[in-house]
Amino acid sequence: MYDIIRNIVIYLYLCSMNIIHIDNIAAEALAPYARLTEAQLLNRLHPEEGLFICESMKVIRVALERGMQPVSFLCEEKFVDTIPDCGVPIYTAGREVLKGLTGYELSRGVLCAMRRPKLPAVGEVLQRARRVAVVDSVVNSENTGAIFRAAASLGMDAVLLTRTCCDPLNRRACRVSMGTVFQLPWTFLDNYMQLKDNGFSVVALALTDRSVPIDAPCLKALDRMAIVMGTEGDGLSDNVLRMADYVARIPMQRGVDSLNVAAAAAVAFWELGRQPAGQE
Repeated sequence: MYDIIRNIVIYLYLCSMNIIHIDNIAAEALAPYARLTEAQLLNRLHPEEGLFICESMKVIRVALERGMQPVSFLCEEKFVDTIPDCGVPIYTAGREVLKGLTGYELSRGVLCAMRRPKLPAVGEVLQRARRVAVVDSVVNSENTGAIFRAAASLGMDAVLLTRTCCDPLNRRACRVSMGTVFQLPWTFLDNYMQLKDNGFSVVALALTDRSVPIDAPCLKALDRMAIVMGTEGDGLSDNVLRMADYVARIPMQRGVDSLNVAAAAAVAFWELGRQPAGQE
């Protein structure tokens, strides 16, 4: 009896939703999933019309809880009953059809096109923060997502990115971040002096002659700290290193000179994310 009632409830619920079965990519409404590039979704000329694609219901639910606005869903037929009724179209088809539409397997079965949120000003992001991650020229989407996940879980209050970074709302970056890109305040940084003007000491992660160990007491004593990490290949520029108040290194063993940027970020956030004694 319970199963019968449950099935009736699910049937009535699905009947109330705007479910559209598809078998080709001709519809304009499917362009965000099937034809538009990440750059076209970003829409720099008309940012108020920008979109991003969110993948997997776990990540989509975090985005919805944080106020992201859905435009439509695209999913395998068997996942239709997992989608909340947001009053937007739900496009659905079988796995093989969707693979042909999107060009890749839907590893979590569901995609959602969402409106890009308006980003806050740098000063607004920094206002209540004490520990900030600064990502400079990191272009790999998986590294970007992993940095956000580490920042959220290991004590960072916000994330700032240079304009040369991968878009944190890139589909893969969102998925790898497990939705933490929606939980942490973030925006783009155009001038490093904005950090110092807001009372932050700048700590750059790099191997140089002036690098101090990441557990150095001088770093632990800092009140407001911006931890800067650079691109996967070349690291931070000389200009950034000269501007930094401190340059820090992660002590290594067995002749290894460095870690992947996402791994290094996690180590740095764990070590430096804790507030000075008496300020937690």
